[in-house]
Amino acid sequence: MTTKIIVSAVAAALVISAAAYAHNGATGVVKERMDAMSTLGKATKSLTEIMRGDVSYDAEVVRKNAAQIQKHAGNSMTKLFPEDSLMKPSEARPTIWANWEEFEVLAMRLETLAVGLAASADNGLMASGGAPASGMMGTDSMTSSGGMTSSGTMMAGSMTTESGTLPDAAELASMPTDGVFNMLAQTCASCHTQFRSEKN
Repeated sequence: MTTKIIVSAVAAALVISAAAYAHNGATGVVKERMDAMSTLGKATKSLTEIMRGDVSYDAEVVRKNAAQIQKHAGNSMTKLFPEDSLMKPSEARPTIWANWEEFEVLAMRLETLAVGLAASADNGLMASGGAPASGMMGTDSMTSSGGMTSSGTMMAGSMTTESGTLPDAAELASMPTDGVFNMLAQTCASCHTQFRSEKN
């Protein structure tokens, strides 16, 4: 599966769900986090258009959007979810607080990946000849099981290394930008799947 297809499948769904946030009647921390998610959705939409080749690649635009994501990730995100803040029209699920450690991990991972995305911006897209990091294989070789080869080697769009950890800052900075973006989009999608209610 190519990087372009992965971006289309994962990020497009993410953009659509982010755009669906309705702020009608939202107040306090619920409004703050819905506003933050709206900003994340806009940044992700802009990045998706770049990664899919719908608009020309621009490293500065990638860095600008990555900075917006970083600003609203990590502790900035978790502080917007005080326990049981489920007031309408919140779409947060109670499972956030039942699985707080997992939510925190995803929020911190998003921050790390946003930093990595900005650092990789000058590398360009793999489809355009951006060089994969040393030891990483092209995304055309990806399996459908999360981007790992049968030997467990990390691929450019997978979320973790063989040991199950996120690539470090140096590894992310040396990857093609679309590889880092795929990991970021997968992190967002994982969080939405677990912790965001479907709209009725």
